[in-house]
Amino acid sequence: MNTRTPFNPDLAHRIFRAWLTSTSTGIIEMGADWTAESLPLLTPGDKAFEFADLSPAEPSLYAEEAAYYVDELGQVVFMLDPAEHSWVDFETMPIYVAGDFNGWQAAIGKTEWLMVWGELNRRRVLLLKKPASGLLTEPPQQFKFVTGDNRWLDLPRDATNAVAVGDGRYNRLLKRHRTGRNQFRFTTTEPLLLNRTYSVILVREGREPPKVRLRLGRFFHALKSDLPLGAIVARGGTTFRIFAPRAKHVRLFLCEKLEDLGKAFGYELDPRREEDGWRGVWEAQINRNLHGWYYWYSISGPHDVFGHFHPNQRILDPYARAAVGREGPGIVLDQAWLGQADRTFATPAWQDLVMVEAHVRDLVAHAPVSLSAEERLGFTGLRKWVESPDFYLKKLGVNCVELQPVHHADNLTKEEYFWGYMPVSYFAPAAAYGLDGPRASQVKELQELVAAFHRQGMAVVIDVVYNHVGEPAHLLFVDKLYYFELGDDGTLTNWSGCGNDLRARSAMATRLIVDSLVQLIEVYGVDGFRFDLAELIGVDVLRDVETAVKKVKPDVILIAEPWSFRGHIAAALRPTGFASWNDNYRNFLRDYVHGRGGADSLEYFLKGSPWHFAYWPAQTVNYTESHDDSTWIDVITENPGRNGHHPTQNDRQRTHLMAAVLFASVGIPLLSAGQDFLRSKHGVNNTYLRGDLNALDYRRMARYPATHKYFADWISFRRSARGQLLRQWSRPSEGFFRCFGGAGHPALVAVYNADGSQGATQLMFAVNPHTDDTVIPIGEFAESGWRQLADHECFYPETAPGPLTVGADGVFIPGLGCSLWIRG
Repeated sequence: MNTRTPFNPDLAHRIFRAWLTSTSTGIIEMGADWTAESLPLLTPGDKAFEFADLSPAEPSLYAEEAAYYVDELGQVVFMLDPAEHSWVDFETMPIYVAGDFNGWQAAIGKTEWLMVWGELNRRRVLLLKKPASGLLTEPPQQFKFVTGDNRWLDLPRDATNAVAVGDGRYNRLLKRHRTGRNQFRFTTTEPLLLNRTYSVILVREGREPPKVRLRLGRFFHALKSDLPLGAIVARGGTTFRIFAPRAKHVRLFLCEKLEDLGKAFGYELDPRREEDGWRGVWEAQINRNLHGWYYWYSISGPHDVFGHFHPNQRILDPYARAAVGREGPGIVLDQAWLGQADRTFATPAWQDLVMVEAHVRDLVAHAPVSLSAEERLGFTGLRKWVESPDFYLKKLGVNCVELQPVHHADNLTKEEYFWGYMPVSYFAPAAAYGLDGPRASQVKELQELVAAFHRQGMAVVIDVVYNHVGEPAHLLFVDKLYYFELGDDGTLTNWSGCGNDLRARSAMATRLIVDSLVQLIEVYGVDGFRFDLAELIGVDVLRDVETAVKKVKPDVILIAEPWSFRGHIAAALRPTGFASWNDNYRNFLRDYVHGRGGADSLEYFLKGSPWHFAYWPAQTVNYTESHDDSTWIDVITENPGRNGHHPTQNDRQRTHLMAAVLFASVGIPLLSAGQDFLRSKHGVNNTYLRGDLNALDYRRMARYPATHKYFADWISFRRSARGQLLRQWSRPSEGFFRCFGGAGHPALVAVYNADGSQGATQLMFAVNPHTDDTVIPIGEFAESGWRQLADHECFYPETAPGPLTVGADGVFIPGLGCSLWIRG
């Protein structure tokens, strides 16, 4: 409803929404409060079921959907369920009601808007009761809940009173004609079937009543089974299981050879009964070890806007351990053949990480090693490059590689270049990266690749995409309503920009995410994960994921890309064990090297973006370039058209300033592969289909050897014992940093361990992004004993420190220059 539209009394005689709360109970919500003495003539919209009972719902039940109701005293009762925001410590964090009626942010800290613990609907929740006068107005006022530290709590996406306010944000409406007297409970004479479509109507004299579809409520999305899923080979037989809660029929198709796909054997799956009944799983058991066979499913179900069932569609098993192509078929793999990864590699502590984001094919396409053309397409070629004594990342000195997605994606051919952000499977490695994809060679090849990185002392983090799926969207054919975020009309939401948003909060979607991560750890030996567009996955799901995977690998590396087109959750992730990509760091540093941006902002980022972004130092992933953007050199170049392929001298110096700031910043530094040799995409911003532009040109290391060495020397220093002060796990003391700057000047000098709280050694870092020289006074720190380790061009040998000294007037910093110092 438009918030400026006057109230229409006829809304009380319309059904606004209706849903099942179990297979035999439900709620019908009217458009406005029902004030008549007799009940409305609400009935089933078809003959498929009957009501056993219909009664007004208690008004407090409306708060479950709208976060408020009006009690018998005429008070507006605001209600917040803590279970919907598990990332907040409600025992210690104050929560306020904020809205049009109290100045929004101005409500924070005011006791009259503070919520308190109470009980509602037999649950412990947070409540606030206020007189209705001034709150229930026309047009309706908006409100939301906010924490004492200024974090706004998002609404459930299916909230009954949500209103869009732009940029993917939603508030709630206080509607004076919807106070909790607008809902009715019903029970049915017989349990309803999940694979049928049901509707309800309001009978009105002289009118043809419109049918309102009964949606499946939260109980449906909470439906879960713990049975092993997929193709399971055991004791000479093979069991096939798939979760398809609204299916009418599920068929399995099997063949031993790819050329026999058209002659596949068909088998009907049966609903698998569990101890407490059927929980959505279908099963077929074949008395034969089918390792190496090919299989797929077809599923039929109800025909409505919330279904996408096509019985002739070949569906790739969501749990298939390998696949031939984007449409399948899946490949049956015996767990004994899959085996277990060697997990003896010691994952580096987070504060010690120096990471590089890289793409499998980009790394190996022009690698200076002898490889066949086919090997250069995938895992085996990269493994051989990793094992080479000249391996680029080994020479650079990083200890962690973050690989862009390696799951099976929606590329049409093996040769087609793809980034992997359109996944069709969360279990199967990309067949196009294997030498013999139809025989699942990619499984063993990925295992061997991870092991090769480990032998080189590098942890492996995999970019995983659980916010949307590629084409064909197999999960859509399994159950659109269960696995995807939908509007009331059944349309797919699209905050990913890829046409569909996965409903990660559905119980079996969360399990699918967890199970696929566990497989990457146990079978492939992966050390951690970077979650693409993690805002769409949601903080609560991410917390559940964290808990589950840490049971398998306590030191797992967890990193979020904390945004989507809808919003940003970095602040909400602060109490979790996730680090987040720091986009503000990236944006600031791009400006700073051009002299735009203040010294105070640089100080904040050098300190690790404390508190506002990161509760603990390694929670910020500091970066200035990633795959889906212009390269660093193309962004900052002085050349026209943002083409940094032939960088100017100033471009190169600004790149050295960036590297120095990046590696001197507290947090996890992340490079994009090739950034150290001024990789350019010739000014092209979006290159997701451009393998020719993305492939690393290692000849640039020979063109810009000093820049490559500068990066490598900084990495070596940061990882050394002398660089320990840059690698903080817990937040250092208040006096650990002392920073000095000139009035109105972006130059800065930062002293690390200024208070001596971490031993006798101190570091000093000075940087000047202006083209003019400057001198920064540093007070009592201008005493003797400082030795210059590096400047903007190079690191100096320990036996021959740099040419500068710290004078009584302070630190001299040349234009577009920097310096690193040590004493103690």
